[in-house]
Amino acid sequence: MKTISLIVPCYNEEPTVELFFNTTEKVFDKLNQTHTEQFKPDYLFINDGSADKTLDIMRKLNAQHPDEVHYISFSRNFGKESAFAAGLSNAHGDYVAVMDVDLQDPPELLLQMVDILEDPKQDFDCVGCVQTSRKQRHLRAFLSASFYKVINKMSRVQMKQNVRDYRLMSRKYVDAILELPEYNRFSKGIFSWVGFNTKYLKYEGVPRAAGTSSWSLFQLFEYSLEAIVDFSDVPLKLATLVGGGICFLSIFGLFFVVIRALFFGGSVAGWASLVSIILFLSGVQLFCLGIVGKYIGKIYLETKHRPKFVIAERR
Repeated sequence: MKTISLIVPCYNEEPTVELFFNTTEKVFDKLNQTHTEQFKPDYLFINDGSADKTLDIMRKLNAQHPDEVHYISFSRNFGKESAFAAGLSNAHGDYVAVMDVDLQDPPELLLQMVDILEDPKQDFDCVGCVQTSRKQRHLRAFLSASFYKVINKMSRVQMKQNVRDYRLMSRKYVDAILELPEYNRFSKGIFSWVGFNTKYLKYEGVPRAAGTSSWSLFQLFEYSLEAIVDFSDVPLKLATLVGGGICFLSIFGLFFVVIRALFFGGSVAGWASLVSIILFLSGVQLFCLGIVGKYIGKIYLETKHRPKFVIAERR
């Protein structure tokens, strides 16, 4: 018998936790009916500082299924990336899956994922998922597509567009991820960075089974900036190029001013344009300083060696 650990981050998911468990149990029943090799689920719910009754439901499921259902409860909200890190470091199955509790990651796909990783003719260590269609606002769809185009041009690590966190990984793949100890984490980038042969399954996006998303547009934008800084130094190079280009242009401006003063005399005219140029250059300097500061902030967080999460309760 093989064990499949299911890492399921939860933040205020009271309506969906039990629904997710019941749906996934049916998938495992079907999986064991169609395979001679039996597979045991090992649910690892991560309560990321929920303010509702999410933790109570986890306790209830653990009491009813102590051998299958386990949970880790954080002392506060640490974020999805910390939940992933906690799950991966505490998952001990032969295979490990990362899933969303809202059922937007269809558990039925586990049937195909297991078949691919179990097939000796296919040398894959990971099966990921890509949404082929997604019902979302046009602005979010545009920003999502733009993000993948930008980060793939900036980073050596290539990421597929519309790829989900949902994936089934071999033990070797998970152990490689655990070798990366960084505090600042972007899972999609880490999954791509470790390499290995990955098979992607395409599926149509489905709405949440219940509840509402806790991700705002601003949070998604901030998350995308974190990803770019984590996996690319192009913004630093851009700041250098912009600063160098402006310095180069300023040399021509200096020659122009000196030659005009020598041959045509000085003039107080043009003070408005001068002020505009000063303001523009000041803005460029602050922009470049902000880019540098972002990277320095990342270094600061890494050097403090704080834990990625604090566990208040676990079963």
